[in-house]
Amino acid sequence: MLKHICTVALLIVATTNAAALAAAEEPKNTNLPLKRVVLFNSGVGFFEHSGKIDGNANVEMKFKTDQINDLLKSMVVQDLDGGRISTVTYGSKDPITKTLKTFSIDLTANPTLAQLLQQVRGERVELEAPNKLAGVILGVETRKKQIGEQTTIDIDVLNLLTDAGLRAVPMDTISTIKLTNEKLDAELRKALSLLALTHAADKKSVELSFLGKGQRRVQVGYIQEAPVWKTTYRLVLSDEKPLLQGWAIVENTSEEDWNNVNLSLVSGRPISFIMDLYQPLYVPRPEVQLDLFASLRPQTYGQDLANREMLFEAAKPEGMITKSPLKVRESAARAHAFAGAPASPPTEAPAQEPAWDFRQGVQSVAQAAELGSLFQYKIDTPVSLPRQQSAMLPIVNADVKGEKVSIYNQNVQAKHPLCGLQFTNTTGLHLMQGPITVFEGGSYAGDAKIEDLPPDAQRLISYAVDLDTEVAPQTKGRPEELLGVRLIKGTLIATRKYVREQEYTVKNSGKVLKKVLIEYPVDASWKLVKPEKPAEKTRDLYRFAVEAKPGEPALLTVEEERTDSQHVAMNNLDDGSIQFYLSVKVVSDKVKEALKEIVKRKAELGQLTAKKQQVEQRIRDIGEDQTRIRANMTQLDRNSDVYKNYVKKFSDQESEIEKLRAQIATLADEETGMRKALDEYMLALDLQ
Repeated sequence: MLKHICTVALLIVATTNAAALAAAEEPKNTNLPLKRVVLFNSGVGFFEHSGKIDGNANVEMKFKTDQINDLLKSMVVQDLDGGRISTVTYGSKDPITKTLKTFSIDLTANPTLAQLLQQVRGERVELEAPNKLAGVILGVETRKKQIGEQTTIDIDVLNLLTDAGLRAVPMDTISTIKLTNEKLDAELRKALSLLALTHAADKKSVELSFLGKGQRRVQVGYIQEAPVWKTTYRLVLSDEKPLLQGWAIVENTSEEDWNNVNLSLVSGRPISFIMDLYQPLYVPRPEVQLDLFASLRPQTYGQDLANREMLFEAAKPEGMITKSPLKVRESAARAHAFAGAPASPPTEAPAQEPAWDFRQGVQSVAQAAELGSLFQYKIDTPVSLPRQQSAMLPIVNADVKGEKVSIYNQNVQAKHPLCGLQFTNTTGLHLMQGPITVFEGGSYAGDAKIEDLPPDAQRLISYAVDLDTEVAPQTKGRPEELLGVRLIKGTLIATRKYVREQEYTVKNSGKVLKKVLIEYPVDASWKLVKPEKPAEKTRDLYRFAVEAKPGEPALLTVEEERTDSQHVAMNNLDDGSIQFYLSVKVVSDKVKEALKEIVKRKAELGQLTAKKQQVEQRIRDIGEDQTRIRANMTQLDRNSDVYKNYVKKFSDQESEIEKLRAQIATLADEETGMRKALDEYMLALDLQ
């Protein structure tokens, strides 16, 4: 008896311990707050959740359906203190039509009641039409129903097999229909529930399961689509160094408030794309037909060669990257606000509104650092920004090196240059592209824009039209100049130099000396001669600096030259062209002697050709005379003297034609030989 009691006690203790152990291992639902956000100007952001968990824990996170692809592509999870990540589960996105087709009753095509009943033929139903009725569905048919004397309509009729026999029930008289097959009725309700879920919302739950003991730190990071963060600048021009203030514009378009989030802004162009990993993929397979035989043989089946499995390599949690491999170099680029000393107003002067002091009241809240090929602004203090709200954060407040200039481009403004600033980015920060509002003399002066600007780089900006300065361009042309002639292998190569000149007259109607930068297009086919070197050269433009004194016109002359070679076959040169080259001094004596020889040989060849043409013309003349003689002879008596004279003349002409043809053959041979000798002579030339 005592033994039995001890056994029962042990069982109770064991059961209690097992229950306690099971309760201890039961995962707890834990929330991981958003702690860090890194926004890129390529349209994505990196979001990091972190916190502490105790023992086994589940973390549930909500995402929009269109965010799941980025989540699957980029999510990294860490259990930092000895635990491990078990699984990451999420709702499947199998096409709703594919899932609905798995039910006994197909709702994919939005069936009517008649079509629905057709799908359950053979099932027993209970009706109220209007009396209660039970039977097995035979089918649904369409019948004509008379409405009035000449009108008919189509109605659906349900055919049932009842205990009393066959029964046709018009569908418009049925008020309720109940499926007596409980399993089929349950499937119909389940399919309807699935349809209802698709209409609920576009959010999906993602659940992360952590396994381990005790308190541990965990992190979850992922990439999501985010608005591009933007920058806007204020540039203050005064007698002191120009002051540049930069503001970052960030937007929280997510469904979650940012509460004390560590915010970083990265300038760069990381490659980012969307890949559909959420949609289930199915391999299309061909339908293989069976080979049918007329006799009673065993049937054979063709092999399905498309039955292949797709292999997917699962990502291992312990293999995920925990730290960025990029070397981070702090640039000590914190911007400071510059406090100006307040000025004492005159004792008797009337009270005036205080002038804008842009150096007071604004301090940069960002620290800058390089991330490999990217550049990061890290906001010093945590940021709180409600969802669907935007904010401006000061990230730059520093003096820059700058020089006021006027910038003239004929294609931008034909008469006046633009007021501009040639400034160097001495902030130590990477300035992202954006608009610049320029203030001068305490008031608004104009707007400008800069492209991405690395530290220590120099750029021009323009913000207004300089009405005190005028520029008058004038184009001057020069005749081409023959530099030399070369004869080589039957080709005459003439080298010519072309020169073009553009003059700019600058008039300064202001009161101070101005530096005017004149932009001139770069053409790779032309060589700059004057000035020897531009003040600046971009990919497409020269910039020439001109100092314009008040009331004194300043002149800039831009001269370019181009050398071209013209190739002409010597056989195509006419006498006029050859005589031109013979008369030019730059042509060498050897080339002139060769050209004279070519002229001489061409003249001899021309004489021989003309002689051959004369002989050929004589044959044609004789032929025309013989045609006339033949026509006359047909009208004469063969015994007449005139007829006999025609016969004799015809005979003499035939003898002459034979001699002329022999002469033409001789002349043709001479012409061929002479032409060949001329070609060989020209091909052998190599003179300059």
